[in-house]
Amino acid sequence: MKMWMLRPRSIGLLLALMTLLVYLPATRNGFINFDDQDYVTKNHVVQKGLTWEGVKWAFDGVHFSNWHPLTWLSHMLDCDLFHLNPAGPHLVNILFHALNTTLLFALMWCLTKKLWPSAFIAALFAWHPLHVESVAWVAERKDVLSTFFALLALLCYVRHAKSGGSLPVWSAATGRRFPTTRQVMSFQSADMSAHSKPEPGSQLVANEQTATCLSSRFYWLALFFFALALLSKPMPVTLPLVMLLLDFWPLGRVTGAKWQVVGSVLRLTWEKWPFFLCTFALCVVTFLAQQDTAVSSLKAVSLGFRLENMVTAYAGYLWKMIWPMHLGMFYPVAPIPTSWLAASIIVLVGISIIVWLERKLSPWLITGWLWFLVTLIPVIGIVQVGRQAMADRYTYFPLIGIFLAIVFTLQAVVARFRFLKPCFAVAGFSLLIVCIWLTEKQISYWHDSETLYTHTLAIEDSATIRISLGAALQDQGRMSEAMAEYIRSFRLDNTSTLVWSDMAWMLDHDGKPEMAVIYYQEAVKRRPRSPSVYNNYGLVLAKLGRSKEAMDEFAAAARMDVRAARPQYLMGWLLLQQGHDIKAMSYLHQALRLEPDNLEVLILTASVLAADENPQVRNGAEARKLAERAVNLTNGQQAAPFDTLAMSYAETGRFDKAVQFQKQAIKLANIMNQKEDVALMQQRLRLYEKKQPWRGSFVKK
Repeated sequence: MKMWMLRPRSIGLLLALMTLLVYLPATRNGFINFDDQDYVTKNHVVQKGLTWEGVKWAFDGVHFSNWHPLTWLSHMLDCDLFHLNPAGPHLVNILFHALNTTLLFALMWCLTKKLWPSAFIAALFAWHPLHVESVAWVAERKDVLSTFFALLALLCYVRHAKSGGSLPVWSAATGRRFPTTRQVMSFQSADMSAHSKPEPGSQLVANEQTATCLSSRFYWLALFFFALALLSKPMPVTLPLVMLLLDFWPLGRVTGAKWQVVGSVLRLTWEKWPFFLCTFALCVVTFLAQQDTAVSSLKAVSLGFRLENMVTAYAGYLWKMIWPMHLGMFYPVAPIPTSWLAASIIVLVGISIIVWLERKLSPWLITGWLWFLVTLIPVIGIVQVGRQAMADRYTYFPLIGIFLAIVFTLQAVVARFRFLKPCFAVAGFSLLIVCIWLTEKQISYWHDSETLYTHTLAIEDSATIRISLGAALQDQGRMSEAMAEYIRSFRLDNTSTLVWSDMAWMLDHDGKPEMAVIYYQEAVKRRPRSPSVYNNYGLVLAKLGRSKEAMDEFAAAARMDVRAARPQYLMGWLLLQQGHDIKAMSYLHQALRLEPDNLEVLILTASVLAADENPQVRNGAEARKLAERAVNLTNGQQAAPFDTLAMSYAETGRFDKAVQFQKQAIKLANIMNQKEDVALMQQRLRLYEKKQPWRGSFVKK
């Protein structure tokens, strides 16, 4: 008996270990420049790690069109543990995926007590290539994290339901909590008729109170984990409906004749009112978060097209589950062929009719099918978010329903025709081997941005992906190739803000700022929610001497993100160039308050404090503190922080230290082949050796 009890645990552990092995190559992958920048690599708040300021930032606002504070906190913890080493966040995603696999197995086992069907469902979930995107993409931590809490919520709900549970309420008669709609019928020790009234202190009352306590505990635990799932990602808002499906099968809580069934459903729905309340609240928050940034208007994407896309997306996900080949990271919105739309309608209607007709003989079919349909509702395209028609990551939780329906149908066939059992076992094992092979191959495409985008473009051309590929090439210094990708993107879709702004950046880089201004003007007309567009536009305007307009663009970027230091820094930098030193310092100090470890801000602020011609601005002691922080941040490996530190010591009259640090700056600049900087540093060194501080003007000449 003990060995039998250990068996499910051993299988769960084996599934988790195998999942870790399958996904371990993902730890060699890097960050990509699509969302990973917003979530980690260029997010200064996240990079500071878990701080009280970061916790407030995560909870008190909408960032990048989402409100998912737990996801932000998990990324902050990654930065504390691994800094910016991509292997760490990838490993955390893999661990969550392995845990989700074990939790799903435990859920299926708890629901059905069918060992191998439960294990096979969990294995399909773990190793199906459609789920690679959710695990191999660092920015999709929200998928694996929200599913982790959603599965815990379902496990607790099942324990609540199996304890005879319904919504606990206070009983005035006993002063304790009791179920109001269902009595626990497992108390064999009491010899009592169904209509007799239990005496206070009887065994039945004691057993009822114990079961009710357990039921209540698991009910509130389920609600707690559901709330955590919603704080990780809005998609689990449909979980209360999944609970209702499980009430039908396999929990069997929906019973009786026609009107009794209606009553059961109403009672079970009312039982979950706190869950539905959380769902409603999160839906409102999510819609408000995305309506101005990510949600497309009906004018941009018509309701008719959304309905067509919804139908074809459902069918498309089913096809990708059956034939998981040519999986890309982005499927752009595009005109839908009539033949594909008609075929999709026939497939969806046909499956729906079959599962309805078989609802009594094969109830798992309707539970699994509705699980799939219902959990995809938030991302199926009725509310169009972004420019994609569908996404592999959206199937992470919904496909559990399809796996459940298929596996238990096969189990029923094997139970009826036992001679097929060896054939099904071999076929199932072979299927899992193929899934693992395809998953390993799909993981390799996520190695870096260029590899991923090249693979995605080979499946379907897309302006969005060409922009991202251009940015990846640009980061590598391959400017001509990047420009070619931007031009191709522009030809595919010239309505995107990114296309215009990236083209403008490249034109400015090629020494054509006048042309860049034209492209930036088109970009800002589309009211982008990216402060960097306004910042870059302002820099080009400043280069052309249009300072007032540049200041307006920097101010617009500052209003868009009040926690961003760069707009404040750029306003201070521009005011310095105009000779408004005192006013400029207020902006530079504000930038430092927002990002105390921003190296660019530290060096400029310390330089002004140490060497500005205006004595009202100079403050050698403060300059030294900022310069020392810059040296520590660079581990003493860069010339500019030492150069600034030497200025600050010279300002305070400690010329011996100034000479020492200036020589160190010159040494590092020579190593880095910074010839122009070396000439300026040597001029300053000669002043320090003569016991003279260096004074400089930051006014643009």
